[in-house]
Amino acid sequence: MCTSNLLKVSEKTKTVLPNMSSKMGMLGVMLAMFSGSAVWALDAPQGPVVLKVSGLIEAHNQGKVAVLDMKALQALPQKSFTTQTPWDPKPVTFSGPLLRDVLQLVKAKGQHIRAVALNDYRVKLPQSDAREHDVVVAVEMNGQAIPVRTKGPLFIVYPFDAKKELQHKTYYERSIWQLKAIEVE
Repeated sequence: MCTSNLLKVSEKTKTVLPNMSSKMGMLGVMLAMFSGSAVWALDAPQGPVVLKVSGLIEAHNQGKVAVLDMKALQALPQKSFTTQTPWDPKPVTFSGPLLRDVLQLVKAKGQHIRAVALNDYRVKLPQSDAREHDVVVAVEMNGQAIPVRTKGPLFIVYPFDAKKELQHKTYYERSIWQLKAIEVE
């Protein structure tokens, strides 16, 4: 293929897929167009990695893993809610990206996720929870970054007060603080 044909393909791609071409670069766009399958690349983290996502995902930036820094999580749309938890005496305001947006960012394809804490505690939850409830990956509690000593830096939490059904041990047990990894199954 000559250079002029590459430029024509590039110009058409930018028109049809303006965001994709800037994110994936010319090579990624060409691979996606000519191979029949998409190659999704995430930007490399600029700061310390706070979340690793692996398993059945299509977007990667470190081998077959998606590693995200706080900046990447904060770049997603943010959701805040105030809810009573079984762990705190007063209602707490949680803020962060919706879990479904994090899963969409990495092009998650599984039915379940296994969330892993810094101490290797693990909890399994259905991906349908992320679709059906406004579950957040909290990066803030009461407007402040969450230190490790108080359940941070990340906390998967459900909006317990939003629906009576969420005020149940099933959902309390699916919440996980000190989140470090998500494995999509």
